[in-house]
Amino acid sequence: MSTPNAMVFVIDDDESVRKGLKRLLLSANYQAELFESASDFLARAPYPGSACVIVDVKMPGLNGIEFQQALIDRRREEHLVFITGHGDIPMCAQAMKAGAVDFLPKPFKPRELLKCVERALHRSIDQRRRAAEKNGARLLLDSLTPREFEVMQLVVTGMLNKQVGGQLGMAEKTVKVHRGRVMQKLRVRSVPELVRLAEKAGISSTS
Repeated sequence: MSTPNAMVFVIDDDESVRKGLKRLLLSANYQAELFESASDFLARAPYPGSACVIVDVKMPGLNGIEFQQALIDRRREEHLVFITGHGDIPMCAQAMKAGAVDFLPKPFKPRELLKCVERALHRSIDQRRRAAEKNGARLLLDSLTPREFEVMQLVVTGMLNKQVGGQLGMAEKTVKVHRGRVMQKLRVRSVPELVRLAEKAGISSTS
């Protein structure tokens, strides 16, 4: 099942493997780009949409495991599906621990690979959605004054207005005013909504 605006990249030094994988991906209505080496892929500008990379483990130059580490070092977010005819358990464990979606030994069934691609793209879509929600929440929080932000941080921990006032050294009615402005600026109507917004922005209610 294809995913709109998604891209599947194939990195393999074997031309016949690259062409075979592209035919398979196109038959499943995926967009695909082919690369002979990991270095060639890294020279390409990051794809702006959801992306999956099918990468061989054993390649001249940068191998698949080194390529995975290079993506991590560059804070790239592509999701990897490893394919290999030379894999072993420690290598598979290393790749999966570092976030790979799957590790397929050759030969593999076409349907099996397509399922891995679908999982990788769904994971990519979910990651991008969470990132967009986080950015949106942080933009709203940026609209708060420093004092309003302090009040918000205490309110999401479950403190009452009186407790917030005692913590910040202000009158309870002043806390109420700040709290009202916080709720208005952040477009929330209840403390649970405020807590969810703070969590999306990466602010823990237990801090």
